[in-house]
Amino acid sequence: MTARPRGLALACALSAAFAITPRAEPQPTVQELLTRVGERVAEFYKRVQNLVCIETSMVQPIGLNFSPDGFSRSVESELRLEADGGDVPGEPSLVRQVRKVNGRAPRKEDQTDRAGCTDPNPLSTEPLSFLLPAHHSDYVFKSVGPAKDRNRAAWLIEFESVDRRSNPELVEDKTGHEDCFDWLGHVASRGRIWIDTTTYDVIRMERSNRGPVDVTVPVRIQRRHRLASYVTIERDDTTIRYRTVAFTDPEETLLVPESIDTLLMVRGGLQSTRRSQTFSDYKRFVTAGRVIQ
Repeated sequence: MTARPRGLALACALSAAFAITPRAEPQPTVQELLTRVGERVAEFYKRVQNLVCIETSMVQPIGLNFSPDGFSRSVESELRLEADGGDVPGEPSLVRQVRKVNGRAPRKEDQTDRAGCTDPNPLSTEPLSFLLPAHHSDYVFKSVGPAKDRNRAAWLIEFESVDRRSNPELVEDKTGHEDCFDWLGHVASRGRIWIDTTTYDVIRMERSNRGPVDVTVPVRIQRRHRLASYVTIERDDTTIRYRTVAFTDPEETLLVPESIDTLLMVRGGLQSTRRSQTFSDYKRFVTAGRVIQ
């Protein structure tokens, strides 16, 4: 029997050892991460303009002790992304068409009834738009380092508003719902972003206000609705998760929204809520008149 050269055996052993030893990926700087993430978000907006999906929004009114305070309400909508609907070029907006309210077809009174106050707005800002380069100067970003999200390797970034002074003002609902309000103006926020280490896609984002925020109530609204001179946002916490969806003909895998969970705690006469939004049944338009499941 011919003896196997020891040198070859040793080389194989060393090769095996190197093969099973993970090589640490160099940690990108925060600017490198922002550049790559901004590019991926811009690309994401271009690709998902051919998508539609079903958004199911479930809202539960709650008390300040987090317990249910009334009946929940569900709204099912067809959702699509509309190009250049935002404040800057390339920034889209979300467009909704309501299909069902609490399991039934929408009625005319849903457009003004108080119960519809928590329904999603027909038009809203896409939540990742602040990661486009045009908005980077509005935030301070800090690279935290490697992390994981559901066993997926990620880079973690923290962010917060440059302007820490919040100055929102209460406004009545523009769509006409009774006893329904929103606020306009800057609200300082902070949060964290999980970024896939391979693709540089955002796979999770958390965002919240920096602390209790007083919302000024105009005198006209004070008198009409018997509110104090201000209401306070105690918490406004949002968590967004993304997942991959595979399409065929042609084959393509896209990262798309999976869920949004929001907790809004308000003092001063307004209703606190817990909202859950899920996104399903994604379809892609690849040519005129052809839809791919």
